Formats: sequence, structure tokens, C-alpha cells
Amino acid sequence: MVKKFKNKTLAWLDYRLPVFSVLHEALVTHPTPRNLNYWWNFGSLAGITLLIMIVSGLVLSMHYVPHVDHAFDSVEHIMRDVNYGWLIRYIHSVGASMFFLIVYIHIARGLYYGSYKSPREVLWGLGIIIFMLMIVTSFLGYTLPWGQMSFWGATVITNIFTAIPLIGDNIITWIWGGYSIDNPTLNRFYSLHFLIPFLIVGVVFFHIVALHKFGSNNPIGIDLTNKKETIPFHPFYSIKDFFGFGIFFTIFALFIFFAPNFFGHPDNYVPADPFITPSHIVPEWYFLPFYAMLRAVPHKLLGVIIMLSSIFILFVIPWLDTCKVRSSKFRPIYKQFYWIFILNFFILMWVGSKVPEGYYLIISQIATIYYFSHFLIMMPLLGKFEKTLPLPDNIFIMSTKK
Repeated sequence: MVKKFKNKTLAWLDYRLPVFSVLHEALVTHPTPRNLNYWWNFGSLAGITLLIMIVSGLVLSMHYVPHVDHAFDSVEHIMRDVNYGWLIRYIHSVGASMFFLIVYIHIARGLYYGSYKSPREVLWGLGIIIFMLMIVTSFLGYTLPWGQMSFWGATVITNIFTAIPLIGDNIITWIWGGYSIDNPTLNRFYSLHFLIPFLIVGVVFFHIVALHKFGSNNPIGIDLTNKKETIPFHPFYSIKDFFGFGIFFTIFALFIFFAPNFFGHPDNYVPADPFITPSHIVPEWYFLPFYAMLRAVPHKLLGVIIMLSSIFILFVIPWLDTCKVRSSKFRPIYKQFYWIFILNFFILMWVGSKVPEGYYLIISQIATIYYFSHFLIMMPLLGKFEKTLPLPDNIFIMSTKK
């Protein structure tokens, strides 16, 4: 149904370019399941955080100098001399951690409630593409301050490509723009870090289009049968979103003003020196689970394959999970394995921050095996043999189908 605007100018423009009516349908009248809980807030939180990251990044780019001799000093200039530069920089750096925290929770909610299952496979896949682009963008941004951890983190991660047989050395030379990490590398990373967020915006657009095609999943995981099971997005869920924004911005502000370096590493406040290697090179906290899997095996190429597979396997989850029931609320056995998987992910995050030796290495290997076992063994087998609880007839009545 096309929205009829009372304002004549708006109505005239919308009749010829229906932007406002599309926004009205998406943000006001869009039918939404009545029973969504606060875990569904994290999609909108991710959107607002992406906007914050782009705006703060644009401001920082006006003062940053992408040159190995001036990058570190330009960041110090932003912090000390630019009006409120320290605030913009902390919003951007803390915002990256907040962004990943929100997206991790968003993915975890999708796994728990089966939001990846038919007919939302494309929606899920687009979300994983966004996640992968976030990983690339964040890694590139981590190198820009050109501190010790920036330089050596870039060295370790880019050297992954040397594990590729035959063409690995050529690829790394092409990425670096030479035979070592130097000014061409920093320039390329800066350009890509600036451009990829706009690519993310484009994928987010398609993600929202796919979401509106079949509507949101719901905590029960059943398809809606009539219009009485839905309510307009506004004001019911817009109010819940703004409540979530209030809590998020409070936590965000606490980190910015009282613990801005909580997620950082002290070595990154030392200018990059290619002749001094830090005692222990670690990436940002949100990379640690994948970093742990990379180092879980002594073979370099196999470690790279395992790390990349740990992300790409997320694309095929809709086909690995053979159970027809979406929500874990009605899957008592799978629910237990789900929480074991979450605990396992935190274990990987923990061992990823440690030196890969002794029992830390053994724990990372066990945790890596379980990570893949959850998707490749648990999901297919439980889908076939688990006895699920009876599903309700609709989101109102908890009577069960015979």
C-alpha cells in the first residue's frame, strides 16, 4: 500500500521518486512478529554503530597522514592538537570493538533461534559477507596508527599468503607494493580501509531487502499464519530500539571517557620499529578465536586453511543443520551443545591471547576440533536423531500440534 502524504510537495516528489513511501513501509508500517525480544535489537544497533564508524572515520581521515614517517605523529596530532580529536579517535577505536561485540551477539542470536534456516539462507549469507568485510576493514584500520603492534600485526597476518604454494610470494609482494611492509603498503591499506565501509553499506542494503522479503524470524521459530500475529514496526519496536540505543550509548560512553584503552594494546603507543619485535604479537580481541585456530597446528598452510574455513563454514550452516525446527527452545539436546559451543568460542578467544606452547597449544587444538565438530557432526546428527519438543500452533497459543 502506497503511503499518502498530506504535504503536497512531499506527495508530489514521492509520486515521482517513492523514497519516502519505501522508508515509511520499512520503518513504520512494516509488519513485525509480536513476540520479538530484546535480542532482536542488535540488528538496529549494528546499523547505528556502522553509521558512527563511517562518520568518525571521515573526520579522522581529514587529519591522518598515510605515510610511514608521519602516520604515528599524525595520530598524536589528532589526539593532542585537533579540537575534540581525542574524542573522535576514541569513538572510532572503541566503536570498532563495540561493533564486533554487537555483531557477535547478533550472530549468536541467529544461531540460537535458527534464523539461518529456510527461507532466510540468503539473508544469513549476506550477514556473513558483512562480517567478513568487517574483519578485513578492522585489520586494515588496526595497521594505520603505525605503532609497534600495528606494524608487526600487519607483518604476521600478511605473511599468511606466503603459505599459498607457487604464487604466495608473488601475492605478498603485490600486497606490500615491494619486498617489505613500507609506505606503499600503508597507502594501500589506508585506501581500502576508507572504501570498504561503503561496500559494507551496500551489502547491508541487500541484507535489509532480504529481511523484508520474508520478515523477521521470531523466538518460537514458527511461520506466522495471520495478520493478528504481527504489529507495525513503529511505535512498538522503534521504542524498544531507542531503549536499546540508550543502554548501548551509556556503555559506549563509559568506555570512551573512563576506559578508552581497555581494548587496546600498550605496544601500539610506541612508534613502529621493524628492528624490534614485540615479545608477543596479538591481534585485537575480536580476532583472537580465529588467531588461536591459525596457530593450533604447526603446519603453516594447514593453519591458514583452518582459520579461513572457520569463517567460510558459517555460509553452509543452513544446509548442515538438517532439523526442521528452527528455535533451540524446542531442541533440548541441541540447546546444550549450543552453550558448549559458546563456551568453546570464549576458550578460543582466551588461548588466542596466549603464547602457543604447552597446555595453551593443546587447549587451542581441542577447542578448534570442537568448533568444527559442532557444525560438521553435531548439527547434521542432531537434526536427524534429536527428539524435538512439540511446536505451538501460533505465537499466542502454546497448545501443541498433535
